[in-house]
Amino acid sequence: MRILVTGRDGQVARALRNRAGERLEVVAIGRPEFDLGAQSDPTALFKELGPDVIVNAAAYTAVDKAEADRDAALAVNGFGAGAAARAAARLDAPIIQLSTDYVFDGAATRAYREDDPTAPINFYGRSKLAGEEAVRAATSNHVILRTSWIYAPEGQNFLRTMLRLAGDRDEIRVVADQHGTPTSARDLAAAIEQIARNLVASPNEASLRGLFHLTNSGVTTWAGFAAEIFAMSAALGGPHARVIPIATSDFPTPARRPTRSQLDIAKIAHSHGIKPREWRQALQTVMEQVTKNSDM
Repeated sequence: MRILVTGRDGQVARALRNRAGERLEVVAIGRPEFDLGAQSDPTALFKELGPDVIVNAAAYTAVDKAEADRDAALAVNGFGAGAAARAAARLDAPIIQLSTDYVFDGAATRAYREDDPTAPINFYGRSKLAGEEAVRAATSNHVILRTSWIYAPEGQNFLRTMLRLAGDRDEIRVVADQHGTPTSARDLAAAIEQIARNLVASPNEASLRGLFHLTNSGVTTWAGFAAEIFAMSAALGGPHARVIPIATSDFPTPARRPTRSQLDIAKIAHSHGIKPREWRQALQTVMEQVTKNSDM
């Protein structure tokens, strides 16, 4: 099976490339040869690469910057997602579109289900919701995956930032009143591969298509996530610091964040047979890899 993934240097694309082997070929594309925000038709490029499944992982992910740079965020996350989906439809290939927990306002008292009303409170969330709508309009042969708090052993992410800061600080202040689920890019990539195989094996099965939530299981806060990172890092001989929990109001940002954005992942288990690991188990695996390859 050949997967074409956009966003070559992103965490999910890297994780998918790491899964490539005898039974899986992964072709990753990105700038400059492919720019999702360039308002061009990628059909010819996609056709040349001949994918069985397209994964649109390219995104404008600078949440705070998106508040001022709205045209660029919408070009990639909204219009670009639509262009990729229309190209997939022309090639009769399924597309897997990555989306976000930030399409919700965070006011719920339970985990969000796929059929809950969306109400993004920042422009990043609105741009990603526009991408969902564009993909639905372009093709029925799609899977939209909402996920959250993605991290990996490499790249720019919360885990790497915490470890870097711990290199020269004894205490780190971290927000403790935003709740969600850290999601390993490697676990996400494994699930995407399984979804892709299911789509190819059952091209007419409607229950495998549509909107799904996919994260690791469980819930924590950013402060709780940081504390686990440092506890595991310390046990492995790596950098660590003491977490000082703070309120969101103590750390103002241009973009508002949902207070609670945990996603209900029951549907993906029922339809695709995917039962994600608890987030601490996934983090332990990643921390061991970080320590093994540490350059800190």
